[in-house]
Amino acid sequence: MQDVYLIILGLLFILAITDLVVGVSNDAINFLNSAVGSKAVSLRSILIIASLGVAVGAIFSSGLMEVARKGIFLPQEFYFEEIMVIFMAVMLTDVLLLDFFNSLGLPTSTTVSIMFELLGAAVSIALIKIFKTTNDVSSLVDFINVDKASEVIFGILLAIVIAFVAGAVVQYFSRLVLSFKYERKLKYTGAIFGGVSLAAIFYFILIKGLNSLAFVSDHFVEDVHNNRIQIIIFSLIGFTILSKLLISFFRVNILKLIVMVGTFALALAFAGNDLVNFIGVPIAAWQSYEIWSASGVAASELLMSDLAGSVPTPEVVLIFAGGVMVLTIWLSDKAKSVVDTGVKLSRQNEGSERFGANYLSRTIVRYSMMFGSAVSEVIPKKIRKRIDAQFETPKTKTTGREIAPPAFDLVRASVNLVVASILISMGTNLQLPLSTTYVTFMVAMGTSLADRAWNQESAVYRVAGVLNVIGGWFVTAFVAFLGAALFAVIIYFGGLIAIAVLVCITAFVIVRNTLSHAKKSKANKLQKRYKRTDIITINEITAESSVNISQVISGIKKRYTKTVDNLGYHDLGKLKKNNKKVGELESEVDELKGNIYYFIKSLDEDSVEASRFYIHLLNYLQEMVNSTRYITRNSFDHVNNNHKNLKFNQIRDLKKIDKKLQELFSEIKYTFDEHDFERLDDILAEKQQLLDMVSEMIEKQIKRIRTSESSPKNTKLYFGLLLESKDLISSTLNLIQLFREFYAEAKSTL
Repeated sequence: MQDVYLIILGLLFILAITDLVVGVSNDAINFLNSAVGSKAVSLRSILIIASLGVAVGAIFSSGLMEVARKGIFLPQEFYFEEIMVIFMAVMLTDVLLLDFFNSLGLPTSTTVSIMFELLGAAVSIALIKIFKTTNDVSSLVDFINVDKASEVIFGILLAIVIAFVAGAVVQYFSRLVLSFKYERKLKYTGAIFGGVSLAAIFYFILIKGLNSLAFVSDHFVEDVHNNRIQIIIFSLIGFTILSKLLISFFRVNILKLIVMVGTFALALAFAGNDLVNFIGVPIAAWQSYEIWSASGVAASELLMSDLAGSVPTPEVVLIFAGGVMVLTIWLSDKAKSVVDTGVKLSRQNEGSERFGANYLSRTIVRYSMMFGSAVSEVIPKKIRKRIDAQFETPKTKTTGREIAPPAFDLVRASVNLVVASILISMGTNLQLPLSTTYVTFMVAMGTSLADRAWNQESAVYRVAGVLNVIGGWFVTAFVAFLGAALFAVIIYFGGLIAIAVLVCITAFVIVRNTLSHAKKSKANKLQKRYKRTDIITINEITAESSVNISQVISGIKKRYTKTVDNLGYHDLGKLKKNNKKVGELESEVDELKGNIYYFIKSLDEDSVEASRFYIHLLNYLQEMVNSTRYITRNSFDHVNNNHKNLKFNQIRDLKKIDKKLQELFSEIKYTFDEHDFERLDDILAEKQQLLDMVSEMIEKQIKRIRTSESSPKNTKLYFGLLLESKDLISSTLNLIQLFREFYAEAKSTL
């Protein structure tokens, strides 16, 4: 029996390493978002600063990892074997849940996930115990701390609202004082701004960061708490003087210093406080095992009353955990994806939006604009003009190949870090259960709103994104509870076999998601376009157009063939998948059309013809994709509605068209991949032959209807496929004609 629990312990620690990786990937947004978004220093420097904070926070952590101190469940009410079931269910759920959010690139709270997983698993095992004995469900409160669970939920809602409002208010007044042209004003106000900011971050380090470090005594923590007013006053004065000296004598950019110190502080606090979320459960399982081994009592008879005590974690475990966390920050693509979500939702500049608008986001934006207009009318015109002047962003002329500008400026990055630090410090003082992820994310969203980053062009998409993330947070709590509860039941009744199966499933999902994410990242890099501010010369326009044509043609080529093949086999599943893939192709072309504005702005004033060419080119690409969409969607609908399959002769004719189209598309793709544009005339020569072939197929179908049995639905689908194939051929060859004319004209002017 002892060997069984040793195996479980081994699996728990393997899961702990995995949880460290997926957890840090998700929580990286907490301390990287402001520095990365503002580009305060190089990415390498940001990662070094964050790594130092994480390493110090993890390695010098107090190491008090007892899960029972959270008060989610009462360990003295559970036997050792039940506790181990709870811990295994929690770890499996946590790894899967956090990896799922990482794969989506959405930030969520590791604190909330672990707490609700503990709650779900404990409730599940408690109910099993109750149904085996008294059947009195009301006695569940003897196993679970209901008050604590309610407090956590209330704390989540409170943190979301307060963080958003506080971020918006502080950023609004900061911008009123400093404006977007803050460089000159910092000479006069920078000392005060730096003093307040650095004092807030310093106090945050004292309250939230140092509180979790092993070498800090309880007496020191108590002294900090009792003398917090004096500490705040003296630190304000001291850091204000220091800021003035740094600005006046050393020409230090005080905003960059604030961002770097703030990043270190948040990373330190994250590692010191959130380490329990990743390795706390395995450590508690290890401590439980030691208690049981020393007791000599059967695993099903030993109540875990001793688990409520505080047992420090060995230093070697903390060092190892710190090392894993630091490596994850540097190597995890998913961490970059999660950070990218926060940065894009709060960025000042325009660009492609990740989230689509929805009914709720449109409603919120519409009524917010009405409210804003009403308030604006009340404010005197002179005051309104002065306020608007403070929010005017400097206009910069983009020339040449430039690095992408920061998502937002150093003022907003500083406010993000300072407000988050203050709120987390206050929450810690008041002993409120809050999530650093929720606070830092909502502060960033509040500051972006106040900074007018959510304008009429982007507001509905940004609001939709925030709603998606917030919705994901509540999903986290719900899924964490249900997932851990379900896994606990499976493990309780299935034993070691169930654990082995669940671990294998978890490993499979993690590996699959990792490979899928890597493949997606690689595809994104391959499909990365020239920056729309970069395309200047005719050669670059030709190269950009060639890439676009080749990729769209490649996508259409695959979709058309798969549709014809799967329609012949009446394969609903593959037709559905194929239809979805065409949707991705549509989004790709739609993104290109959305960037026309930036493309045209980047061209010289005498490049009107190039602009017209690019607009028509994208229009033809969209027509080609629309025809393909009709073909795939109608084929899917036909099979999904269980209509009769096409006749053998019809499928055979479609395959003939497909064969000719494959030859055409392959030749076009080769031409644009190799830039061998002399072949364009040969391609265009095939136009009439292809169109005549489709027309012949239409005539043959008309004769079939008159002479043989055929269904109306069958006929409708077949004619639709033929006519859209004809339109696809026409749009493709019109595009080739357009490109040939542009290329010939461009060549003659060089």
